[in-house]
Amino acid sequence: MRNPFSSRRLLTTGAITASTLLALAACGNGGGAASEDESDPLIVGASPRPHVEILEFVQENLAADAGLELDIRPFTDYITPNTAVQDGDINANFFQHQPYLEDFNAENDTDLIGVAAVHIEPLGLFSAEYDAVADISEGDQIAIPSDASNGGRALALLESAGLLELAEDAGSTATVDDITENPFDLDIEPIEAAQLPRALDDVDAAVINGNYAIEADLSPAEDALFLEEGDDNPYANLLVVLDGNEDDERIVTLAQLLTSDEVKQFIEENWSDGSILPAS
Repeated sequence: MRNPFSSRRLLTTGAITASTLLALAACGNGGGAASEDESDPLIVGASPRPHVEILEFVQENLAADAGLELDIRPFTDYITPNTAVQDGDINANFFQHQPYLEDFNAENDTDLIGVAAVHIEPLGLFSAEYDAVADISEGDQIAIPSDASNGGRALALLESAGLLELAEDAGSTATVDDITENPFDLDIEPIEAAQLPRALDDVDAAVINGNYAIEADLSPAEDALFLEEGDDNPYANLLVVLDGNEDDERIVTLAQLLTSDEVKQFIEENWSDGSILPAS
């Protein structure tokens, strides 16, 4: 498997800071707070791939005919786009699934809601060293996302791959404390999700979110040692707004466009390998 990143030491705290600064810079591009005037452009924050790409398809092919003007702002982390919606800097965001949203609201006292499920990014286990799950050895270090919902999702993936067992009541926010069987004595290392592709040269394997894998030129469908199932997957990526703003006509229109047949076809044609799947 190819890994586009050179070997480096893991500097988790510095990596998180750098990622957050990049996200703040992205928020500043264009300037100004989001407008509640429905005649103004709708400001939407999104992860660069595939979310910005999907929004750009809507902007270039569907929005004008629907009377919608979009201002798309890229974000590089999973925190700033939510605080930006909560603070009124942007009108909506598009990057997260429902379990992450629920955990974020609980941890940060925010009032964000999902209004449309758009696509699914199957989570994958990747390695720069191994070609198959069967190659994973005693004492190997495996990196997983450090946020609660994606960390629990990653542990569930490792359980499905036969690498460990979790307590029956572990739930979607399982942690390493919920591991009941670890036959390979794996060292599970939580790392900020955006940094996981860069960690591949420093660990034996890593569970990487689909958007960050794609940004790193990894194909989840082709490069992953083990891939999450797409059917009945509860981790669909959502269009998210501040509670109370869901009836904004711009939001309603964007939700309709993001779930349209045209967008579904765009996703199926551009990620025909199954790395990205329409939510329905």
